[in-house]
Amino acid sequence: METKSIDSYKIEVNKIPLEIHIYSQKGQPVPFYYLSLLNLTKETKRIIERIREDLITSLSFELTKKKSNEGESEIKEQFKTKLYGIIKSQFSGVDENTTHLIANYIIVTSLGLAEIEFLLEDPELEEIVINNSKSPVWVYHKKYGWLKTNIIFKDENKIRHFSTQIGRKVDKGISILEPLLDAHLETGDRVNATLSPITSEGNTITIRKFAKTPWTITSFLENKTLDFSAAALIWQAMQFELSVLIVGGTGSGKTSFLNVLSNFFPPNQRIISIEDTRELKLPETLHWVPMQSRLPNPEGKGEITMLDCMVNTLRMRPDRIIVGEVRREKELEVMFEAMHTGHSVYSTFHASNVEEAIARLTNPPINLPHQLLSSLGLIVVQHRNRRSGKRRTFQVAEVSETGEPSLILQYDHMSDTMKQINQPKRILKTLSMFTGMSARQVFEDIQEKILMLKWLVGKKIADIETIGLIMSDYYTEKEDLMKLARNNLDYQVPDKTS
Repeated sequence: METKSIDSYKIEVNKIPLEIHIYSQKGQPVPFYYLSLLNLTKETKRIIERIREDLITSLSFELTKKKSNEGESEIKEQFKTKLYGIIKSQFSGVDENTTHLIANYIIVTSLGLAEIEFLLEDPELEEIVINNSKSPVWVYHKKYGWLKTNIIFKDENKIRHFSTQIGRKVDKGISILEPLLDAHLETGDRVNATLSPITSEGNTITIRKFAKTPWTITSFLENKTLDFSAAALIWQAMQFELSVLIVGGTGSGKTSFLNVLSNFFPPNQRIISIEDTRELKLPETLHWVPMQSRLPNPEGKGEITMLDCMVNTLRMRPDRIIVGEVRREKELEVMFEAMHTGHSVYSTFHASNVEEAIARLTNPPINLPHQLLSSLGLIVVQHRNRRSGKRRTFQVAEVSETGEPSLILQYDHMSDTMKQINQPKRILKTLSMFTGMSARQVFEDIQEKILMLKWLVGKKIADIETIGLIMSDYYTEKEDLMKLARNNLDYQVPDKTS
């Protein structure tokens, strides 16, 4: 059948070299993601599979007896020693590097999530999905969207076993009585699992990968997720402590955007974040206290809700509060009350656009009064085009004193640019009241920030810690930093040992 190569690249997992081929096939509507092990012949792979099957049962049994990871590495080392002996007896004249490769491959594919462990190490993947034992594993690729892989688990019990393993490590169970599981891997990757017959075609596992390298403002600007004018406006709102609500659909990049916003915090303020699952990563320059909610244990005790964390946060003297995601009426009430009492709050909320966000907030079941919404500075809408996979900032709006939204910027699909819809009014009024800045000074400040952002992108400064240092300099030694930007000079990272 006719195939067309789209892309290929290599990754390495536990010193195992792997190659990814992405290709399309005539008559197939979805491209393929083919994972292959390098440097091994078919005969070698066949022998590896036989050794793996002989050892997998006893090895898995030893590990499943353990509730935590304590002793896991020791068991793996013991089995690795046994494996070396078996491999050398099966392959005459095998060198040490090949012995290590085969042993590592057998251990990786016999423990944990088997071949899924390889997919977890591909930095280009955002989502990994097992739908059932009849279908291949699917992945969501950053560049190419949904792809079918050449990995398939042909036993429903194996998929269920993966779910049980994941749940046990975070002290959660999944069973016919409790067939739904929300958990996370040690790496921070979020996992949802379901058991049949709740999902009628079979057991499922959905893994949303945790970004090991956090998104920064430079990344967003380079990818055209955000343009310079919108970024400068949002930065200005952040600098002068206006609250921001980020809205969008599932997978639109709300949490990533929240992480990008943290690039703009000044270093001399206390920031407290609240999340269900730790995803945010802030620069070390910031005074940051991360908090995390907790589900009840199997006996129904020990739960710490997002609301508990939010109420407690207000007693911790925060200057800024970040809330990973708000869903419930009480959480939203406390969040907006915090804004009204002078705290700057940054959070995410599910809605497709500004109008829908206001409608959801002010109608049942949430039912917040419009007046309460006036404490918001900006609403920023994130959007993902499901056809192209592109993520873009879709709308930026301010909120009036009566809680009504006013669009400032709107994304135009045809030109792939942001268009100015209205001039900001409420922001100008607020900045004039609390800083004395004139409209002209506000505009000049935005132009200055655009220059800074273009300099960051031009110098390819994308490391979160370096950006943290630069932002700290912006707030404390602005003139020196602006000279670098105006003259397009390099930024010298301070020596920590000096």
